[in-house]
Amino acid sequence: MRVSIVLILVFLAVSPANAWGPVGHRVTGALAQPLLTPKTAEAVRAIIGSETLAEASTWPDEMRSDPAPFWQHTASPWHYVTVPEGKTYAEVGAPEEGDAYTALQQFARTLRDPSASLADKQLALRFTVHLVGDLHQPLHVGNGQDRGGNQVKVNFMREDTNLHSVWDSKLIERRKLSYSELAAFLARRITPELRQEWSTADPLIWMAESAEIRDTIYPEGATISWDYGYRSDPIVDQRLEQAGVRLAAYLNELFK
Repeated sequence: MRVSIVLILVFLAVSPANAWGPVGHRVTGALAQPLLTPKTAEAVRAIIGSETLAEASTWPDEMRSDPAPFWQHTASPWHYVTVPEGKTYAEVGAPEEGDAYTALQQFARTLRDPSASLADKQLALRFTVHLVGDLHQPLHVGNGQDRGGNQVKVNFMREDTNLHSVWDSKLIERRKLSYSELAAFLARRITPELRQEWSTADPLIWMAESAEIRDTIYPEGATISWDYGYRSDPIVDQRLEQAGVRLAAYLNELFK
């Protein structure tokens, strides 16, 4: 039993954190839902029924507790990409085991394949919703040096944690808002002009933006507090807004 506990603790220590956490992912899905075209909305319903995009958005993270080899090994690298500072994704490409970008391409083929099973399409759609959110979290486009900020230890608001966790959830959760409340606040800020400006279905653009932001959010010291949150909150909000708009744009393009 003691050996099993040690192995579990080691696994948790080395496993990448979940992008945005449940609140952020659900916000992305909730923002995208009303922006789907009627044809896309019908295609989504045919795959996941009454399940909303907000519900679907967290499923891949929830399944990471499944001990099956698919979830523990095959799907694990699909939540992030690596783009070293000063490089582009086109220059470095994907590792042999794949990443979020190659997974999106694979899932797009499944969703367009009329012979694919319903179960395969459900997995592909839920993962697609999730990965669009992942790629808008700046630290899920890692620099290849610190596991997306997981190895950057910080004390945030008097709590020992790491930079990745701060961006995944702590900046969002400190506001004490439900995902529907935060989504409603952010939706009112997305003007038609911003929606048009942000409606790109190209993941390479989202990833380049995240990499650029990533290189600006590393704190100077290990203790960060209200001032860091004050500077970071507008970035978090915009990335969630953009993820919602882009998720809709991506699905609308996929099912058009």
